[in-house]
Amino acid sequence: MIKGLILDVDGVLVGSKMGFNWPMPHADVIHALKTLREKGMFVSLCTGKGTFAIREIVEAAHLDNLHIGDGGAVVVDFLKNQVIEKHILSPSDVFRITKMFQDAGVYVELYTVDRYYVEEKSVSEITKTHTEILQRDPKIVSSLLETSKLLEVVKVMLVARDEKDKERIINLFKESKSSLSLQWGVHPTALPLLFGLITLQGISKKQAAETISKNTCVSLTDTLGIGDGMTDWNFMDICGYAGAMGNAVIELKEKVQSRVERGYVGTSVNENGVLDILKHFGVLEG
Repeated sequence: MIKGLILDVDGVLVGSKMGFNWPMPHADVIHALKTLREKGMFVSLCTGKGTFAIREIVEAAHLDNLHIGDGGAVVVDFLKNQVIEKHILSPSDVFRITKMFQDAGVYVELYTVDRYYVEEKSVSEITKTHTEILQRDPKIVSSLLETSKLLEVVKVMLVARDEKDKERIINLFKESKSSLSLQWGVHPTALPLLFGLITLQGISKKQAAETISKNTCVSLTDTLGIGDGMTDWNFMDICGYAGAMGNAVIELKEKVQSRVERGYVGTSVNENGVLDILKHFGVLEG
């Protein structure tokens, strides 16, 4: 029996149709999430974006439980103003990684729990695009390197211009022999831009999902995880039930379908496919 939900945000709740499911989820989706929470089911949002970027959705649906931000680096209850976990990078690691990628001409942002930072000379169309996605302006600073010394950074964000640039960034990261972790995410309105998240080693949506399970006392075997990218399988794999969006990558769909009756591929995000998945599993009435 499904007792809780862990939902990726971009590509699951938020799509690319302005005024329909962008920048906020469709009103029907918000209503459904609010209804499920009122019935006692925990509904946790899970994003690789800045934690602060999902606050508006949480408040609109009144999801007064734990949520995952910054790729698992932060677990927070917005409505109770409680940060349950925040995994902070060492200032020396942040300085070293930031300098290395800046020297390589890579666009870099730094994230704390409640805001993000961009260097003045790096401001570009990428900044504009990401501001629209995050629905919050960055703090513009003269030097990320100097600013990093003063912050509790939970994530360093790298933006690749396309798949080729992504491979270049991956190779640079490997050459650095860093003990940190690099994972990737996409946003349907930003393609071909790709977003690289650098966090502490071992930090992921999976580890954060386990934290939610411990705090809610709801087993992950009774939890439905829904996503659209392979980074989402990181947490979906440990959930008893799994749903993939119609717009999900093929590999994720295949893994979800291998669950047989405990897996389901719904319609696309631009068709409110998350509702299709919830109805399939009987979480919502058809």
